[in-house]
Amino acid sequence: MVQPPNGDVAVVIPARNESDRVAATVRAAAGLAGVDLVMVVDDGSDDGTAAIAQAAGASVMRHARGRGKAAAMETGAEAVRLLEARQDRARPRHLLFLDGDLAQTAAEAGPLIVPVRDDQADMTIAVFRDRVKQGGHGFVVALSGSGIMRATGWRPAQPLNGQRCLTRAAFEAARPLAPGFGAETGLTIDLLRQGMRIKEVEVPLAHRATGNDWRSQLHRARQFADVARALAVRQGRRPRYR
Repeated sequence: MVQPPNGDVAVVIPARNESDRVAATVRAAAGLAGVDLVMVVDDGSDDGTAAIAQAAGASVMRHARGRGKAAAMETGAEAVRLLEARQDRARPRHLLFLDGDLAQTAAEAGPLIVPVRDDQADMTIAVFRDRVKQGGHGFVVALSGSGIMRATGWRPAQPLNGQRCLTRAAFEAARPLAPGFGAETGLTIDLLRQGMRIKEVEVPLAHRATGNDWRSQLHRARQFADVARALAVRQGRRPRYR
């Protein structure tokens, strides 16, 4: 791997009400090799997430109300693009998407960047080493995984994992992203159908486990609906492999 003389990676962190962890996530992400920009998109938080992220060193964009994960991802990527235009950069940065609750473990995300930087993949997807079932949302994972398999012939180990690095070209090829929590499912299908290369990378990352209270159950229901919608929209489309 040839290390770039200047930063070639922007970290985009969609976050909603992550005031307890976002500062640690920002600081850890900023220390990754090749990262020279950390962009946090506060998706309508009411707990000071934006101010805390900015104090930790991130550039911050804020949605006045919650617009969903996909919208936060697109806002962050567009903010990076506009900044690059002002900087007159010769080449766009790669985009590394991380969840806001990774805290210090975000420092272990570097292996996601390497295959993209070395032109071995157009997108990487994290596979967490700790495979312990968290929060009981396996039915949503199963829906996404089986849907991706039907659409492309390939089933990722952790289809809903939001820790991903991809080239700017790959991100633009997948726009518009599937709404809400359908973003990862749609992104995987859309890139595979365009013949792009996806590589899974095992990393020791960890985020907050989903609980079993009513808020967590509502979260899972929203995930399920968004993933189902992303799959329904893509049903019947033929893959376009190279």
